[in-house]
Amino acid sequence: MNFDQFDFHPRIHAGIIKAGYSTPTPIQQSAIPLVLAGRDVMGLAQTGTGKTAAFVLPILQRLSRGPRGKLRALILSPTRELAEQTHATIQKLGYQTGLRSLTIFGGVSAQPQIQGLRAGAEVAVACPGRLLDLMGQRAVNLSAVEVVVLDEADQMFDMGFLPDIRRILSALPPQRQTLLFSATMPDEIRALADGFLRQPAAIEFGFSRPVETVDHELYPVEHIRKFELLLEILQRAGSDQVLIFTRTKHRAKKLAEQLVKAGLPATSLQGNLSQTRRQQAMDSFRNGRVKILVATDIAARGIDVSKISHVINFDMPDTAVAYTHRIGRTGRMSKLGSALSFATREDMPLVRSIEQLLGRSLERRKLAGF
Repeated sequence: MNFDQFDFHPRIHAGIIKAGYSTPTPIQQSAIPLVLAGRDVMGLAQTGTGKTAAFVLPILQRLSRGPRGKLRALILSPTRELAEQTHATIQKLGYQTGLRSLTIFGGVSAQPQIQGLRAGAEVAVACPGRLLDLMGQRAVNLSAVEVVVLDEADQMFDMGFLPDIRRILSALPPQRQTLLFSATMPDEIRALADGFLRQPAAIEFGFSRPVETVDHELYPVEHIRKFELLLEILQRAGSDQVLIFTRTKHRAKKLAEQLVKAGLPATSLQGNLSQTRRQQAMDSFRNGRVKILVATDIAARGIDVSKISHVINFDMPDTAVAYTHRIGRTGRMSKLGSALSFATREDMPLVRSIEQLLGRSLERRKLAGF
């Protein structure tokens, strides 16, 4: 099975070839025909399964027909990193279509975003807060929007965006296509879907569970010895790209500094950074100049780097579902990956919750001396 079955426009097909796509993932196989047919879709699939292309490709097909020079597609994202990543996917897949996409998020000047809207961008990938600001300034015209996507809906709920999303959806034309993609389905998100989606087709793959291409390893360790253990593991990881999670932005910054002092190519991604610094950190990690990125949960949302071989939970997450979001950054698009977790005695109740969610035990590992 390949992408020829969807009968995309030749210019879109050229983007598929350029992106190196060959075989559609399960969610792409299921979602693309439904979106092309104009159905509202509620898609549940874990991180790293190809959700973005599952809605971007049909949207490009739709926008290739009809008027240009007006905003016709709106994609709502929880973070600027995810917005930029989705925008990059649109540019890559639609590079021959002539369709224009822009990002809308806070932390930077609004003027380039307003100018892009006035210039007639057909697609906007927006974070809810800045979009509402522009709506309040009457700087964005939503009257021609034909399709709206709620991407990573559960993450937007976790970040408190649900009231903003309701306001935005209420301002859109009632006759539209609405797509909702999420890794989990809290009751609040299901209620949102019931209120704003019309007879949606439900697609579900591996609900709440990580992809099967990830190995899970657990390293029991005392808190004071975590850094020693990390250095030992990073030496064994060699030149692969590694994403390390900490619980706080202060610890992310400090840990990255410790790794640099130890002679390792590391940087951090955390909330205290300016947008320019955040972009520099992501660019350095994405192009391989920096092999180790230390991040918090919120800062890491939207990271889509296909060559991450290891995700290391230096600090365990707060919930089992958060664990699935973290380790979804490796083992992407059928590639193999490893998830390593450092667990103290206090973390063991959470470990049992994770094992219950996975339906299997985490493999206990011990290194000599630990």
